[in-house]
Amino acid sequence: MFLNSFKTLRSYSQKVAFNPKVRQTKINKILIANRGEIACRVVKTAKRLGVRTVAIYSDADVNSMHTKSADEAYHVGKASSQESYLKGEKILDIAKYSGCQAIHPGYGFLSENVEFAELCEKKGVIFMGPPSSAIRDMGIKSTSKAIMDAAGVPIIRGYHGEDQSNDKLLAEADKIGFPLMIKAVRGGGGKGMRIVHKRDEFLNALDSARNESSKAFGDSAVLLEKFVSSPRHVEVQVFGDMHGNYVYLFERDCSVQRRHQKIIEEAPAPGLSEDLRKELGEAAVRAARAVNYVGAGTVEFILDKNDLSFHFMEMNTRLQVEHPITEMITGTDLVEWQIKVAEGGTLPLSQEEIIRKGHAFEARIYAENPRNDFLPGAGPLKFLSTPLPTSFIRIETGVQQGDEVSVHYDPMIAKLVVWGNNRDQALNTLIESLGEYQITGLDTNINFLIDLASHSEFQAGNVHTGFIAEHMSSLFPELSISEHILLEGAGAILLNEIKTTKMNSNSSDRDPFASTNMRINHDVIRNYKLIFDNAEYLVTIKLSDGEMEAKVNDGKWKQIKMGFLKDENERFSVRSSINGFCSTFTAVIDNDEISVFKKEGKYTLKLPQPKFLLAKDGAGGASQSKIVSPMPGVLEKLFVKAGDSVKKGDQLAVIIAMKMEHVLKAPKDAKIKSVSGNLGKNIAKNESVVVFED
Repeated sequence: MFLNSFKTLRSYSQKVAFNPKVRQTKINKILIANRGEIACRVVKTAKRLGVRTVAIYSDADVNSMHTKSADEAYHVGKASSQESYLKGEKILDIAKYSGCQAIHPGYGFLSENVEFAELCEKKGVIFMGPPSSAIRDMGIKSTSKAIMDAAGVPIIRGYHGEDQSNDKLLAEADKIGFPLMIKAVRGGGGKGMRIVHKRDEFLNALDSARNESSKAFGDSAVLLEKFVSSPRHVEVQVFGDMHGNYVYLFERDCSVQRRHQKIIEEAPAPGLSEDLRKELGEAAVRAARAVNYVGAGTVEFILDKNDLSFHFMEMNTRLQVEHPITEMITGTDLVEWQIKVAEGGTLPLSQEEIIRKGHAFEARIYAENPRNDFLPGAGPLKFLSTPLPTSFIRIETGVQQGDEVSVHYDPMIAKLVVWGNNRDQALNTLIESLGEYQITGLDTNINFLIDLASHSEFQAGNVHTGFIAEHMSSLFPELSISEHILLEGAGAILLNEIKTTKMNSNSSDRDPFASTNMRINHDVIRNYKLIFDNAEYLVTIKLSDGEMEAKVNDGKWKQIKMGFLKDENERFSVRSSINGFCSTFTAVIDNDEISVFKKEGKYTLKLPQPKFLLAKDGAGGASQSKIVSPMPGVLEKLFVKAGDSVKKGDQLAVIIAMKMEHVLKAPKDAKIKSVSGNLGKNIAKNESVVVFED
């Protein structure tokens, strides 16, 4: 693990404090009650420590990376999380059957489930998290606010009461004032959270938040809070043991979010004084101590962007998605700490021994379309190439090329984690590494992450939770493409044709990469129609006596040279020279499109198909004749039936996809002709949900 050479690290024999009454239990086998990236992450540390691991898998995950990397794997249920990863009793039965002393819950699913933690204790299996009492106190936001207030941790005003009637909540909302936030009391990850700007929007937002919370957490209760405009989201990593020792491992800034979910995190938070860092850390430790916390936890604060005052928001009683950046700046392995603490050991380091060094970023790579309101999408990872991991670049993932990103789970593909001696260096490494992350088969947010990390205000550290909304126009500029990219794309298609011809010929030269330049001994003219952002371009390529020229539409002819390159890591790319200007790129051809990967991101060029091959339903979303599902998901609700009349903006249906609720609304006043018969079942992207009469 990077930075483990810190001189401040001590062996586990150097205890801060020890309570002999705490039972010591050697853990040699762990069941990981999770999937994907976090399950693979736990396996890595367990293997290094010589601890055996047991994975569980659903029908959708039978061939997933985490089942292959663990020492053993057991089937737990059907694809939906309610029928697999949330089945606590079955998971415990597997743990007992396989001889595990402990269960690591990861994050999400059962990681903050009080009943599951209590069940583990009842059945004699160590739950690698805090005591159930701490989960209960911190998991219910209204309770946690009261405890924090008593512990001297600043809190933000709002309503945290038990009366959940619409009338009571609306009355309390009026007292708080708008804008305000509705938040699920058991919430997390942005689920069950809504910002309400006007009073007449409140009840609809309340119903939506309750429904999403009930699906995600089995509890529809909510709380209300005053919405702080332009806040920063700063959180502190804390750790406690069974002997009463507590430390903080500095803070992370998680301000830049979409749909109330983090997208880029960094540690430490930019622009804070050392005194403020210490004040945040000590407040977080007071919060942990107040609930007798044990293990890894994160105390989240709202930090006012202007005066830097902070208020307690919530405590996540588990390991966070973004824990690797804390590890990178402190030279620690927090999963190792979790195992040692669960065994009854003391914290490896005292507060004075925890030293911060450098700066780290984490970028979450999602299967989603940022230009379509960040809607998630499922599909195959047809091509996947990542930056090469080094001591300062980590790839945290649970998928590989050929895997499917399932509609049933979170759309996160991977986490790209980088470290540098300072923020500027780390940021440069992040941008460079994102440019080397290449995926085809589904939409991703990689191009957006590059633009975000390159934004002048982000580079200056001027971050807050409304950053994306504030800079929408500059983060989403009008799409454009240069002649250079079009020529490279068309040239790559021709290069592939020549390679394929060589491979299928009787020539003794079977190696398509034997020559760095494309050579052919007869005249060839190729015309390629390429579509980028709905604009069509004609690229003409002419080869004669080994020389190549090309032009876009009616533009000027340009001299082209192009060939394959292979680097020291056996990776192939394409080297081009266009009128003497040289560049290197990767090209991936997949039936009806070619993806050109450059340092600045991915360019997808569509290849026009015959009309009879085009999808009948078009691009999805709302049309004038029908409503189709904008993504694969489950048709959760239908609010209309055939014969109903609707007004523009009326809610028609709800699609649940990747643990998020998406409401489909009428694009016009209309009469319903028919509705989908797939209520409660999987529905494909672009599948008709509601059809209007002409």
